[in-house]
Amino acid sequence: MSKFDVVVIGSGPAGYVAAIRAAQMGLKTACIEKNKGKNGKPAHGGTCLNVGCIPSKALLDSSHKYVEAAHDFATHGITAKDLKIDVPAMIKRKDQVVTQLTGGIGGLFKANGVTAIDGAGKLLAGKKVEVTKEDGSTETLEAENVIIAAGSLPVEIPPAPIDQDIIVDSTGALEFQSVPKRLGVIGAGVIGLELGSVWARLGSEVVVLEALPDFLPAVDQQIAKEAAKIFKKQGLDIRLGCRVMDSTVAKKKVTVKYSDGDKEQEETFDKLIVAVGRRPQSQNLLSQDCGVNLDERGFIFVNDYCETDAPGVYAVGDIVRGPMLAHKGSEEGVMVAERIAGKKTAMNYDVIPSVIYTHPEVAWVGKTEEELKSDGTPYNVGVFPFVASGRALAANDSQGMVKMIAHAETDRILGCHIIGASAADLVQQVVIAMEFGSSAEDIGLTVFGHPTLSEAVHEAALAVAGHAIHIPNRKKR
Repeated sequence: MSKFDVVVIGSGPAGYVAAIRAAQMGLKTACIEKNKGKNGKPAHGGTCLNVGCIPSKALLDSSHKYVEAAHDFATHGITAKDLKIDVPAMIKRKDQVVTQLTGGIGGLFKANGVTAIDGAGKLLAGKKVEVTKEDGSTETLEAENVIIAAGSLPVEIPPAPIDQDIIVDSTGALEFQSVPKRLGVIGAGVIGLELGSVWARLGSEVVVLEALPDFLPAVDQQIAKEAAKIFKKQGLDIRLGCRVMDSTVAKKKVTVKYSDGDKEQEETFDKLIVAVGRRPQSQNLLSQDCGVNLDERGFIFVNDYCETDAPGVYAVGDIVRGPMLAHKGSEEGVMVAERIAGKKTAMNYDVIPSVIYTHPEVAWVGKTEEELKSDGTPYNVGVFPFVASGRALAANDSQGMVKMIAHAETDRILGCHIIGASAADLVQQVVIAMEFGSSAEDIGLTVFGHPTLSEAVHEAALAVAGHAIHIPNRKKR
């Protein structure tokens, strides 16, 4: 029986980061991964790298460049004739990006001394881990500590069974070899909007069916309303309050029946993407006597330090509470590895940024205005539109705004919400500021380069106190 200081189950963003950090701390570490890539080799990187964050961003970037060439180049005086999209070439490039990065993780394992083990890991009693190989054989590892990072899977719904041909999940939506004439998307969340926008940019007529009555309810509603307006102008037909009841596949098309209030509606599509969320991948992961407990939704119970109910066993990433975000899982992996090594590392769950990689991007951190109203917290708001940014106008990319929210009495930043170009990178400046307990005035007193998109963050911070320079300030009531 092989013995390790740390055994990690899963090599996604939470698992591989935990394994590398544990090895860096001098701990003998193994990382188990069951998935294989298209090339038949171990697919490190989990959902994010193989069929999630990275491949979807590759397609989002490719499709955005196509839209720019088709519609925006002329604004810059550039003529592009006979423009066309080679979808198989675009998919091939996406696969190359994935292969390069998954291979990179294998190289990082070697560089840091992590033992990579192929197979499916299962936690047994006494911090033992059973590994089932592809041929059905098993081996058992013994560990001082176990980190479970098994990740998540797309949720399936009975009215739209996945066949990965006509009706696909988020994985299948990354493999289309041609542009669907009509595309249906069930779910107007992050995944549905991103994948819907990829194919809408390339010419699909996209209809998004969302069961909830509100658009992006977790997002600050001023930003969500602006996003809905922009996305609809881009051609996304977003229909709220629509519950899918049935789907029928015939003659390479799918007919979807859904209820829209009291009415029953019907639409026919060439492809249908089911993007209604993800669930923890906790099946066949735990023996009954291992001491680790699940909640009713299949998430592993952990405390603030990702400790399970079994001593020496931790769980991180999508399989535990909190947002299913790669960066959240990675930082949990670092925290756990360092705590195993004796450090007192903790994680600040109040400043985890979220991003929707549409164009323009939507990004936020901290509290929304709606949450603060509900809590009764006094606050001030500063908003700066990108149309007043010289850099955004020069780039012909001036949709959206930056919204900064600060405590009315202490001026401490409570949240920042952005829709616009490079929103994902801009919000990170505010994440850093919030981590250090900064006030809006602190950002307002900081020198920002000119001309930059970052100046919009600066101006929004100034606007909190009515001191914005490049827009008229609202009079304080």
